[in-house]
Amino acid sequence: MSRPVAPFLVKICGLSTPETLEAALSAGADMIGLNFHPKSPRFVTREKARELAAIARGRAEIVALIVDFDVQQAAELVADLNPEWVQLHGRETPEQVEAIRAATGRRVMKALGVAGAADLVAISAYAAVADLILLDAKPPKDAAYPGGHGKPFDWSILAELDPGLPFMLSGGLDPANVADAVRTIRPAGVDVSSGVETAPGIKDIGRISDFVAAARRAA
Repeated sequence: MSRPVAPFLVKICGLSTPETLEAALSAGADMIGLNFHPKSPRFVTREKARELAAIARGRAEIVALIVDFDVQQAAELVADLNPEWVQLHGRETPEQVEAIRAATGRRVMKALGVAGAADLVAISAYAAVADLILLDAKPPKDAAYPGGHGKPFDWSILAELDPGLPFMLSGGLDPANVADAVRTIRPAGVDVSSGVETAPGIKDIGRISDFVAAARRAA
């Protein structure tokens, strides 16, 4: 079963500069995500990630987002960065999720792409080995990297989920719609990246603050 998580969580993902990281921390984000997928416009190097992690440590939980790393790669990154969480955003199997969790000794968040109700079937297998499930919109078929690419999925299908299953909601969230999503879906938390950007990979300080405030009010 998934392990208990703290009360309502707000995560700002894909941060890549000290200024926008500080904005997320000042706004009260619980988690900050650092993206290690080279094809993403939000990719950060190990050196940059260590710099950002040093700013965030003790103020928010650090999440290392990786895509299809093997166990050794994941363990090496964790040893280097010392994040509180590892976010698996690729095609990792439940067995791989369990192995990475054991090897790193860190809590693991498994992202699952959702386009329709049929995609929810896989959740139970991952919920048995991950600490938290992140439900994200499926990327376009020709996408170079995973994630919702700023597009939401039909949140109404989540009404069929086990109400005892903690999950975070992502995919197409922004300051204007996050409150509605929180009130309607009642997730354990929300995760945003492109919804607080002015261009791919370029975070906006004002939008970060507005997103966190709107999510908190709704929760």
